[in-house]
Amino acid sequence: MDEMTQLRELRADAPVPDRAALAPGRALLTDAIAGRSRRTRRLRADWRIASLGAAAAITAAALVMTQVVDTSSPRPSAPATVAGDLDLSSPEAALGRAADFLDRQEVPPEPRADQWIYLREVGGEPAQPTRKDGSDSGTKFSMEKPDPDSWIPYDDKAAENDASDTDYRTARESYEIAADLPEDPEALLAELRRIFPTGSGPDGPPEAKDEHSFRALSVLLESYPIPPDALARVYRAMATVDGVEVTGHLIRDASGRQVIAVTREYDGQDVRREILIDPVDYSYAGQRDVVTRTHEIPGPGSLEPMVYQRGDILIDTARTRAAVVDAKGQKP
Repeated sequence: MDEMTQLRELRADAPVPDRAALAPGRALLTDAIAGRSRRTRRLRADWRIASLGAAAAITAAALVMTQVVDTSSPRPSAPATVAGDLDLSSPEAALGRAADFLDRQEVPPEPRADQWIYLREVGGEPAQPTRKDGSDSGTKFSMEKPDPDSWIPYDDKAAENDASDTDYRTARESYEIAADLPEDPEALLAELRRIFPTGSGPDGPPEAKDEHSFRALSVLLESYPIPPDALARVYRAMATVDGVEVTGHLIRDASGRQVIAVTREYDGQDVRREILIDPVDYSYAGQRDVVTRTHEIPGPGSLEPMVYQRGDILIDTARTRAAVVDAKGQKP
């Protein structure tokens, strides 16, 4: 057994650092890295933006962000304070260590029916395509900045009866789905595919099995809270999905934090989905859609084709705070 493993297991029962206590230091680090303040907004991503042609049209019409945060390819950043020694050599290594850590955490009580889920989510501005000659496409995204804070009732009976979105589940439903997931990765993935059924993509047939699995996992991971032992099972299952990779270094999310990126390229597309994980407590930290190959896409309407560059970020969201609170409007 190596020294780092011995040291980590020596204090395995130690509680995860409270984010409120870590926030001042993290803010100082972010400011030092960025050299400026970051104003961002929340953006919810729909899996059906897998087609870049559809992404261009939908983005031009609907994506709403503020200032550019980071539209370059993922790059190494300075060392972070992490839960033990990270191993980003493979999905099995990275997600296995995350699962081992979560298995050692105490499972908190399920929220009460009258409580609320507080979320703070910010986002980076989506990359703007250029014309074939490299000039600005003229497509601009500028709308008012919404409040990044949101409150969701934990037990929302009215929303449970809304069948318009087959992916949506209330916080209570998601908690119970996660808590009941089986240990076996294959059985777990099959159950999530059943709960979050596939549908036709914007330009083609229904999702293949592995893409369906990865989407279903990402949908569940957006929920809060998920019991730590259930999250451990989810991470172990995610590592078994064909095509899943992990970036070999920490990347910066839309808020400037250093996070783990677990990735999978959309089938038949030149864009990958990245599920972001906090390296401190291994909680869900957000998601990104990143262009993997420079290529042209049809322009909206009669406009000439546009070009997305490799590394362009189409969707960029970061969850910076999540907590159970007693009333709407209350912050932890």
